[in-house]
Amino acid sequence: MAEPTVREGDLLWSPSPDMMRASVMQRYIDWLAQTRGVTFADYHALWRWSVTELSDFWQSIWDFFDIQATTQPHAVLADARMPGAVWFPGATLNYAAHAFRHASADRPAILFQSEGEALQTLTWAELQRQVASVAAHLEMLGVRRGDRVAAVLPDTPHAVIAFLACASLGAIWSSCSPEMGVASVADRFRQIEPRVLIAVDGYRYGGRAFDRRAALAELRSTLTSVEHVVIVPYLDPDAQVADAIPWNECLRHDASLRFEPVPFDHPLWILYSSGTTGLPKPIVQGHGGILLEHLKSLALHLDLGPQDRFFWFTTTGWMMWNFLTSGLLVGSTLLLYDGNPAWPDMHALWRFAADTRMTLFGTSAAYLTACRKANIAPGTTFDLSSLRAIGSTGSPLPVEGFRWVYERVRRDLWLVSLSGGTDVCTAFVGGCPLLPVTAGEIQCRCLGARVDVFDEQGNSLVGDVGELVVTAPLPSMPLFFWGDADGSRYRTSYFDVYPGVWRHGDWVKLTERGTLVIYGRSDSTINRHGVRMGTSEMYRAVEGIAEVRDSLVIDLENPDGTATMYLFVALETGVTLDDALKERIRATIRAALSPRHVPDVIIAIPDVPRTLNGKKLEVPIKKILRGVPPEKAANRDAMANPQTLDAFVELAARLQR
Repeated sequence: MAEPTVREGDLLWSPSPDMMRASVMQRYIDWLAQTRGVTFADYHALWRWSVTELSDFWQSIWDFFDIQATTQPHAVLADARMPGAVWFPGATLNYAAHAFRHASADRPAILFQSEGEALQTLTWAELQRQVASVAAHLEMLGVRRGDRVAAVLPDTPHAVIAFLACASLGAIWSSCSPEMGVASVADRFRQIEPRVLIAVDGYRYGGRAFDRRAALAELRSTLTSVEHVVIVPYLDPDAQVADAIPWNECLRHDASLRFEPVPFDHPLWILYSSGTTGLPKPIVQGHGGILLEHLKSLALHLDLGPQDRFFWFTTTGWMMWNFLTSGLLVGSTLLLYDGNPAWPDMHALWRFAADTRMTLFGTSAAYLTACRKANIAPGTTFDLSSLRAIGSTGSPLPVEGFRWVYERVRRDLWLVSLSGGTDVCTAFVGGCPLLPVTAGEIQCRCLGARVDVFDEQGNSLVGDVGELVVTAPLPSMPLFFWGDADGSRYRTSYFDVYPGVWRHGDWVKLTERGTLVIYGRSDSTINRHGVRMGTSEMYRAVEGIAEVRDSLVIDLENPDGTATMYLFVALETGVTLDDALKERIRATIRAALSPRHVPDVIIAIPDVPRTLNGKKLEVPIKKILRGVPPEKAANRDAMANPQTLDAFVELAARLQR
């Protein structure tokens, strides 16, 4: 039986009147009317006010969420330049203090599961005790305000505890996941010169244990700034490393939790660009900016509060871990899962959702697509009655992914597709509990984010595809890049195309209804006969073919000014790329898109190269095919499947002959 046709923009779900009335967004709108005397006809009118009256809007966020400051600011936005905006000067506060404001004995702070292990619970009282103890131990080790603490940890309570301990002291946190290669981790941490390194003895993935003590020793030898190492015995409770402090030693202090007041723009953490090409950018974000932005995003745009059990499948090396941890700011219980989401089968995370009575299930578009490909039906297999929302990010979620959620998970479900970046540790565009969900589209531009779509000349577009830009500052934009003394690397990263305007690098369309469709990264778009096209459209068409498991498209310019479009396909087990399948792929693309989209060459590959966060390596592969040495084009240690580069290196050698 053929699947029902769902087209981009088709209505899939609308919030009930009860949901809208009970939402934090509606409560905020009502509060604005009562306290500010401003009213709005709809969400889009509210958005326009939020990006036009920036100071009034962000002051309202400060007041609505009752920010607790040791000293009050003397302005909201003292300087609106980009880069260089100055937010809430004079204010001193602490992010970690706000993470404990909703502590309660009535609900757990964290529920955690490692693959193959029993579910664990951490109460708010125990979280507070452990954070206080670890903070006390870090102080004993000499950690002070502004010092960097680096961590190589999986998505476990240890990471949340250590991060909050650092934040409470005004120390600066930075983390990587343990499956990353030593060189890749060293490339990140060497730039920031951490004083303390917290690391795990190993991790589990896909039913296997991976001992990382030798990797830790190698990493330790390269990080000359590290004075102390703390070892977390995750695989082996008795694991020891020479000259390392056992994690349990950090938990033995009977200490009171205190919070160091720091300026609004004091660094909170350092995140990194993907690092697939070149040295990763060390992106510094501040206590106050992240606090305000995450309260806005989590409470207003995801409608999260103390009643929620909040999950995002992530590693500590992806900004979504930081975003998830901020769920504590609104009192939500954090749900942490460490392991392979497809082990022992594709039901692993859905089983976890049922067992924890999850209310918001956050994941990647790639994971939802994999579930659809596996033809599972979690809604009938598990009791997901507590689940009210699914979040999707990392790459564009195709129309078929939307349809699968509503058919195989539940009809009455809020599907929140969102997009932003590590650069701001939030979403520019995302969800709204007052708006409907339409297939293949993101619901809205987020409050306070003056998002626009520009053509190459900097003109605004509606209904046509162009560059996603932000024309006014956000509090969570980077304070600076660590080590970028003159700010040149920062300016080049975002402001070199449209002066004074943040160019994010996404290829996007803003519809007349205010929804958005992202078509991929703008630096990997396809240019066919002068028309630029997003890669996500190709992937949707090609990966809808049953025999195709995954795909990658590269448009390669030739010396004579022409271009050759290569389509690489990873096929299902036992499938051969013969002439018949090639022709069916071409016919599918021609029918779904246009003759212009039909590739010149189709090549079978074992797998599509992806980052550790699941993103396709379009730009690095394009560089390799242009003749750039692979070690300069891509960092294998930052990849989930580094062996996949070999096929492209071989092809590049043939193309250069």
